[in-house]
Amino acid sequence: MQTDEQLVKKITEGDIELYADIVERYQAKLVRYSAMLLNGNQAGAQDSVQETFIKAYVNLRSFKTDKKFSSWIYRICHNESMNYIKKHKREVQHDDEEWAGKLVDERPTQDQEIEEMFADKSTKQLLSKIDLKYREPLVMYIYYGKSYKEIADILKIPAATVGVRINRAKAKLRQEIGTDKQQEGNK
Repeated sequence: MQTDEQLVKKITEGDIELYADIVERYQAKLVRYSAMLLNGNQAGAQDSVQETFIKAYVNLRSFKTDKKFSSWIYRICHNESMNYIKKHKREVQHDDEEWAGKLVDERPTQDQEIEEMFADKSTKQLLSKIDLKYREPLVMYIYYGKSYKEIADILKIPAATVGVRINRAKAKLRQEIGTDKQQEGNK
């Protein structure tokens, strides 16, 4: 199986049919990622990902094959999702229960405490209460298995900032879970 970078090299050399392999590899992942950014708006996620693949194809020659392709295409998807939010603010509603239930754990996490928190559906709902700037790196780390460096490349922020944002997101989740449990105890 060829790496993404090898495929890109062949595509830029003229074998454009191979771009279908790139689309196949990334479509489902990018739709889930975009839907997370768009609070579950599946139609918006589909539109954003379609634009992502168009822009990635148009700009494929600017991709540096010594870099990681997945970070490059996730960055394009991030930008397209943010553009969608700006254009369609009313459509990107905060329907917490609807989108939180759609998050899918794609890999086992290395952080046992957070893994247990994410296994609980109510925690997924609480995730929507975290600001996007904290939620996004946490989801990329936990659900998509991205390293701090990859997240930094995608979000165009320093890796240290990624760590800080993930830690703040975890702290906010713990706080929200504590608040939720207190409310249940008072009933």
